[in-house]
Amino acid sequence: MATHHIEASDKVLHGSFSPEHKPVLTISTGDSVTLNTIGLEWGLKHKDGSTVSFRSSTKEKKPGHPLIGPIKVKGARPGMMLAVRINKIVPGWYGWNAGGGSDAWQNEQADISSEDKTVLNWELDVENMIGKTIIGTREFQVPLSPFMGVLANAPAEKGTHSTIPPRYCGGNIDCKELVEGSTIYLPVAADGALFSVGDGHAAQGDGEISGTAIECPMDEVSMTFTLFENQTISLPRADTPSGWLTFGFHEDLDQAAGIALKEMIDFMQERFQVSREEAMALGSTVVDLRITQIVNQVKGVHAVLPHGVLEVKTSDDAIR
Repeated sequence: MATHHIEASDKVLHGSFSPEHKPVLTISTGDSVTLNTIGLEWGLKHKDGSTVSFRSSTKEKKPGHPLIGPIKVKGARPGMMLAVRINKIVPGWYGWNAGGGSDAWQNEQADISSEDKTVLNWELDVENMIGKTIIGTREFQVPLSPFMGVLANAPAEKGTHSTIPPRYCGGNIDCKELVEGSTIYLPVAADGALFSVGDGHAAQGDGEISGTAIECPMDEVSMTFTLFENQTISLPRADTPSGWLTFGFHEDLDQAAGIALKEMIDFMQERFQVSREEAMALGSTVVDLRITQIVNQVKGVHAVLPHGVLEVKTSDDAIR
């Protein structure tokens, strides 16, 4: 079980998904990887004001999110499952986000200008886990809860694919629950899995309503990879500090919610050995349906089963 390190550079960055992208690193199940990521704008800013720009190694005409990878996992084949445990996430010293400036659905709904764009620059206090921004003469603060917006295996379909919409093998999920200590389970769709990561977020609300979280580079991301040969899932699942998560992605929010719900009922059936109707009744008492994001071409919904809320006893225990 080795530990590998990847330093962000043009050689290891790409801006699309493809089963044909060449891996930048090959690992074995049980191995860990530490890396750093760059900003969404394909750059890094230093405290002295200097900046560094990066390019995609796969030379897309219009690259999407700057992603580190792909990372190949030896022995990974379609039909298997890859578990990625997020051991540590350390944000950089700055971030930004924006509101308005486009005719996106959420701006129309909230009567936000499609012409005027506001950009907020955030200073990230990693020691105290606080983000600070100035608007006029006032300072606003938010607690930091960093996570990676994009966690993905390569899709099976040939060609290059956008990084914007999340899909069955992961991607731009933008789920704020996927913090340090979480494990995300992803279907393997291409040989080697070809895992990629990027799009660091220092803080975000459910929905990601403006289209941006506090977008930031990450100084350190540590992950451990475990390959499961005999387990098959059709969509991502996650075990997080707040509970078990299942996901649904669809252009229609109702459809996304229905997919997340079905996945949670499947999970509860497997975990508790109950019928679907029993799982639905139990789930209605404790499972939350949350809007993951509404801004990435397809909508995202995640169902949450909090840890420890369903206490299971035998019939004899229940009678006593």
